Amino acid sequence: MKDGKRPQTRIVHAGSHPEKQKGVMNPPVYRASTVIFPTMAALREASKNRFDAVYYGRLGTPTSFALEEAVADLEGGYRSVTAPSGLAAVTLALMSFLKNGDHLLMVDNAYDPSRRVCEKFLSDYGIETTFYDPMIGAGIAGLMRDNSKVVFLESPGSLTFEVQDIPAIAAAARKAGAKVILDNTWSAGQFLKPFALGVDVSVQAATKYIAGHADVMLGLVSAASEADWRLIKTRAAYMGYCAGSDDCYLALRGLRTLDVRLQRHQETGLLLAGWFKQRPEVKRVLHPALPDCPGHEIWKRDFTGASGLFGVILDAFPKENVTAMLDGMEYFAMGYSWGGFESLILQTDPKPVRSANEWKEPGLCLRIHAGLEDPDDLIEDLERGFERLTGNLNGGAGS
Repeated sequence: MKDGKRPQTRIVHAGSHPEKQKGVMNPPVYRASTVIFPTMAALREASKNRFDAVYYGRLGTPTSFALEEAVADLEGGYRSVTAPSGLAAVTLALMSFLKNGDHLLMVDNAYDPSRRVCEKFLSDYGIETTFYDPMIGAGIAGLMRDNSKVVFLESPGSLTFEVQDIPAIAAAARKAGAKVILDNTWSAGQFLKPFALGVDVSVQAATKYIAGHADVMLGLVSAASEADWRLIKTRAAYMGYCAGSDDCYLALRGLRTLDVRLQRHQETGLLLAGWFKQRPEVKRVLHPALPDCPGHEIWKRDFTGASGLFGVILDAFPKENVTAMLDGMEYFAMGYSWGGFESLILQTDPKPVRSANEWKEPGLCLRIHAGLEDPDDLIEDLERGFERLTGNLNGGAGS
C-alpha cells in the first residue's frame, strides 16, 4: 500500500477527516439541495470544479464524497461515484460506455435485473447484447466485434456461482479496445481487488455487504482511471442520479465493520456449505471455495476469501415439498437481497435466465445467505426444514 496502512486499518480510516469536522469522527449527514456562495467569484470558481466542490446537492455532499473516497480506497481505484441502488450503478456504468450501434458482451450468469436492463432497456437504444458462457476465459476474443465496446462480468455469479477468469477476459477485451466492467458485490471489494486484475470499472450494490444492515438502497461505481471516472460522473449528472445522504452515511458506517462482518459471514457460509454437502437430500453445493465449484482454482488464485452467499441444488423433490420446507424456517428469512446481518433462503430457477448455456440441473435450487446468527441455530433450523421436505414425501406433515 502506498501509505503503508494494512487493509484492515485502511477500511477503518479511509474517507475519514475529523480535522475538517471539528473533531467529529464520522462525517455528518449533509441533507442538501441548495448550496450558497458568498460572492459571484466564489460561485464561478465552484462551477469550474463542480464535481469536486460542494456545488449543488445532486452532485454530491461531504457525506457522499467521504463514502466514495473510502470505497475507491477499498477497491484500489481512482475514484467512485454513488448511485441510488445497485441496479442504478450497473445501468450507469453501462450507459457511460455504450451508445446506439454498439455491442455489449454480458456474462450469462448475471444478476437477473442486470440481464433485463440489456434485454428490455439497452435494446431500445440500439445496443445489441450477446450473452456469453461465464467460463469462456480468453475464448471471449472469438466473440469480440469491431463495435464491441463493453465486456461485463459478474464473478462469482450470484445465482450459479461460477468464478470467471478476469485477467484473461480483461486482456482479450483490452486488445479489442473494449472496457471491462465487473459486478464485484459478492466480494464487497474486500476479497477481490478488481483493478489489479485488469478491470476498468467496478460496480457494487452497497445495499449488500457494504451497508450490511438490510436498510439501505445504494450503488457505487468505481473507476481505475481519472478519464473513466469523469465520464461516469458526467453521465450520472446528466441522468440525475443522486444517492441520499442518509444512505451514504449508513453505508459509510457499515463499511467500517466490513472486514469483521465478512470474516463471520465467510466462516458460517463455509460451515453451512460443508453441512449441506453431507445431506442426502442435496445433489450439489455451489460455493466458490469448494473444489467442485466451476472456477474454484481461479477463486483460489484471485480471491482472498469468500462471502456468505452460495447455492444449493436439491435432488428432485416436488415443489410443494420445497414450499413446506421454506415456509417453516425460523432463522432463514425469505426475501430478496443479501449481505445483511440476517440469514436468507430463496428458491431460485436459473433456467429462464440462461441463454448461452442451458441450465440442465433437474432439482430446484436454493440460494443461501449465511448471516451473523449462531451457526448451530442455523443448522438446527435447516435440519427441521429438511424434515419437512422429506416428511411430506412420506405423507406426513413433517415437524
